Amino acid sequence: MTTPRHFASDRPVNTSPPANICVLGSINMDLVVRSPRLPSPGETLLGGSFSAFPGGKGANQAVAAARAGALATMIGMVGHDAHGQRLRRELADNAVGDSGVATDDHAPTGVGLITVGENSSENTIVVAPGANARLTPAHVESVRELIAAADVLLVQLEVPMDAVVRAAQVASQSGATVMVNAAPAAPLPWELLDAADVVIVNQNEAARVIAHATVGGDAGEVATRPVDEQLDAIERLGVGCAVITLGSHGAAFSRARECRRVPAFEVTAADTVGAGDAFCGYFAARYAEHRAAASLDADALTDTVTWACAAGALAATRHGAIPSLPRRDEVVRLLCRR
Repeated sequence: MTTPRHFASDRPVNTSPPANICVLGSINMDLVVRSPRLPSPGETLLGGSFSAFPGGKGANQAVAAARAGALATMIGMVGHDAHGQRLRRELADNAVGDSGVATDDHAPTGVGLITVGENSSENTIVVAPGANARLTPAHVESVRELIAAADVLLVQLEVPMDAVVRAAQVASQSGATVMVNAAPAAPLPWELLDAADVVIVNQNEAARVIAHATVGGDAGEVATRPVDEQLDAIERLGVGCAVITLGSHGAAFSRARECRRVPAFEVTAADTVGAGDAFCGYFAARYAEHRAAASLDADALTDTVTWACAAGALAATRHGAIPSLPRRDEVVRLLCRR
């Protein structure tokens, strides 16, 4: 695996009109408690401050793509409640189109219950999906024109898999790039892998994806393999590009069996909630810019991952999910410091 010594990752890529990113996924209100440390199983701790932040992997990634300069559209479900109304306002305030967002009268808006350790910046997250769990292939069909118009469809796994698969199939048939952020960790059905052009995972998620696709595979054993072997294994599932995020060690990717690693940006982390979503949203936007410019070679992908790493690093310096997502000019300034 090679690590580029330098790449001009702050260079502009001319796209007119802006890249069109369609995101299908969860829309949640994140309820965050800060604690001296993360509790052990069965332990009760007295926490510190409490905050409610708009979030959900889908909404986070859509806002990140919009802040990266893309034309972003959200597909998902919210409840007929105050959380749902606030989340729609948040999408609108961040220039994310919500014409693909439906309101369900029979389930509340999803919530994420998050504990953040004061001293470690690590977190635990439990999601109550609510209306997110009611997203169906029928709703996907009702908004297929939004998907077909996109340059990139970006999906995650916090909504029902049958809806994710159908959206990926619609996008693939229309010629859009299909990006799958396999989070939270779960096996990927072959129908989804067949439609996917890019798979983005962390190391735990990579192990689950590979083990499920391997006869007799064991996720614990897969997790001990070198990153380049994990990337190769994902590519061999028929994926055009595999990306593994490595937290404070940056990220690595593989395309056409060429593996490269991009180092992390040095920042002081305050809260890692939203960092992975910042990575995915910026990856999608920058990838689409290179795709429009017909420059998707290994150097362009290195550039794309570098932008995504910078966005994730900046998000980790701030609290909350959507509030932590950086704007494009902030990312460019960080890139120029490298």
